[in-house]
Amino acid sequence: MSEFVYDDEETDADEPKQNPVRARMKQLEKEAEELRKQVAEATQAKRELAFVKAGIDPADPAAKYFVKGYDGELEADAIRTAAVEARLIAPPNNQPTVDEQAAWNRSQRVVAGAQNMAPAVDWADRLEKASSPNEVEQIMAEIRAAQQTF
Repeated sequence: MSEFVYDDEETDADEPKQNPVRARMKQLEKEAEELRKQVAEATQAKRELAFVKAGIDPADPAAKYFVKGYDGELEADAIRTAAVEARLIAPPNNQPTVDEQAAWNRSQRVVAGAQNMAPAVDWADRLEKASSPNEVEQIMAEIRAAQQTF
């Protein structure tokens, strides 16, 4: 019976002893690599967001080279200025649009009219006090003219 070798002795000798420090180092190296990838992705997302805020589409074929080659500050104003210099986008137009200008003019007329406006006319009272049909027609013409100005 001495010919038999016990399995326990054989497996203990064949198994290399694992170093717990090395195993932990491998685990930490793997985590560090994952964190590096996440930082790179976050940096890229931050960069793309800065270009989007500046009004440049990073996926636009005309803007790809600009986005890739830009090395200035990642602020919307700085990116927009560089894009205007590169003739990628048109310079901002600070002139008010036609609609804005018309609205401004209307509001200015209202303000001017409110300051120069005569007291409200009591049309019903004037019509009751009218003494002739001609006077009533004249008052009605004034009412129509007043309604047309508003």
